[in-house]
Amino acid sequence: MGGLARLEYRGYDSAGLALSTPDGLEVIRAVGKLANLADKIEVLKPADAFAAIGHTRWATHGRPTVANAHPHSSADGRFALVHNGIIENADALRAELRADGVTFASDTDTEVVVHLIAKMYEAGTAGQWGGSLAGVHAGEDAVRRLIAAMRAVTERLQGTFTLLLVSADAPEVILAARRSSPLVVGLGDGENFLGSDVLAFIEHTNRAVEIDQDQMAIVTARGVTVLGHDGNVVPLKEYEVDFTSDRATKDGWPTFMEKEIHEQPRGVRETLEDRIDSTGHLALDEVRIPEYILRGVDKIVMIGCGTASYAGQVAKYAIEHWCRIPVEVELSSEFRYRDPVVTEKTLVVAISQSGETMDTIQAIRHAREQGAKVVAIVNTPGSTISRESDAVLLTHAGPEIAVASTKAFTSQVTACFILGLYLAQVRGNKYSDEIIDYMEKLAEAPAKIQKILDQGEMLVSYPKADHDAVLLNTMKLKNAITADSFGIKAPEGASKVKALVMDTLPWIPITAPREVVLEVKDGIVQCDVEQDVLYIAQVERYGKNGNVGQAFMGG
Repeated sequence: MGGLARLEYRGYDSAGLALSTPDGLEVIRAVGKLANLADKIEVLKPADAFAAIGHTRWATHGRPTVANAHPHSSADGRFALVHNGIIENADALRAELRADGVTFASDTDTEVVVHLIAKMYEAGTAGQWGGSLAGVHAGEDAVRRLIAAMRAVTERLQGTFTLLLVSADAPEVILAARRSSPLVVGLGDGENFLGSDVLAFIEHTNRAVEIDQDQMAIVTARGVTVLGHDGNVVPLKEYEVDFTSDRATKDGWPTFMEKEIHEQPRGVRETLEDRIDSTGHLALDEVRIPEYILRGVDKIVMIGCGTASYAGQVAKYAIEHWCRIPVEVELSSEFRYRDPVVTEKTLVVAISQSGETMDTIQAIRHAREQGAKVVAIVNTPGSTISRESDAVLLTHAGPEIAVASTKAFTSQVTACFILGLYLAQVRGNKYSDEIIDYMEKLAEAPAKIQKILDQGEMLVSYPKADHDAVLLNTMKLKNAITADSFGIKAPEGASKVKALVMDTLPWIPITAPREVVLEVKDGIVQCDVEQDVLYIAQVERYGKNGNVGQAFMGG
């Protein structure tokens, strides 16, 4: 329940558990908040379990009802399954099972899978898997049959999935399989865990194991076995999670958003740390791209969703300035559908906080098919995007719980700047002493951010990228206060903003470098003829006119 609670911020409409007890499987489900499930558990008082799986569901197939909530069970109750993702051929498989006399209790695609596994297991047509298992002491024959059945079923599934299965015939074991959906195993002391994110088990262990595409995991309290797509055992790819459980709690703050806003200096500082190697050169976390290829890059495409795409927009100006390479910024969701011009000389930069953003994963796969190299900027080591990229630059923002992203954005912009300087170094656009000078200036950013936070001032924006920062902030306003907000470039203000300004809609001009200040001021004056407007300007001194912020403040 603690693991589900730590992922509760992601949104859901129902929740449930399946417990492997000495008396068989016990499934408990509830609609609404996790507290409703906790109340049911308190009333039912289930027996202690050998193993358990849980799920918070966001409805995709069928309405939010108890019948549609996960876990789903086989007709005889001997198997229970939870599932993230969408099974695209579920209707065809459901029709096949109905023809065999299977009755369905829900509208979900997940129930189709558990019935298929039960059918394959009972028929025994998949045989038994014959490899070596770690930590399986009881019901080994059943486990081998389950592995064979799970492998046979996943071969038939089309779409995306992470599957977790428990069975009354092997009560100490959880079987898991994944395709294009996140799954990570946590290694504890006499206990092991599975989750879609390390947040689910970070309170218990910071040791984690990557599960790659189309792999399976067989997990008990005593051991973990991972199988490749061919059914052979593969070595565990273990890594250490670099944050502790306190970073996934409010830690005394009233809200996660307030906590994460004040964690921005730390995120930026830790993203910048240890970037200069022993030779005085800037280094990324992982690089599997030869330098001669980077020197031949003729275009950079930055892809991301939501906040990540705005980080790319802000960084675009600096990277173009330092590297003299054209930079495009694309929404991951649009990238592969619009037939982009991507070649072997294109460098794609994939930005994602979780490293599991599905649209971004699909986009980098499309880019790699066209021959492009991919650099990942992610906050999660071992994530799908980091594993499928040619180079990795980690942000160190820690877990971000609040819906309106703050510290992830500033850390991503910082990482983009590091990447830009790295490319300038490799391509010879900047000398080593220039790179170090830029890095020293960036190292001053955490203290400056902290000063803004301490003084309670409004964070303004970024030179030459104000409109992109404004667009980001309009998105945050929509997230935080569910009110419409718009971002419009200054030269468009006179014709577009004037039509929108009204008593209930304040206008907030944000000035930028000196070369565009007059255009912003003209827009303010034209709109102010008819309407009082709230003005907020960048506090920065420009020439003999003094403080622009003082000159423009009004309302």
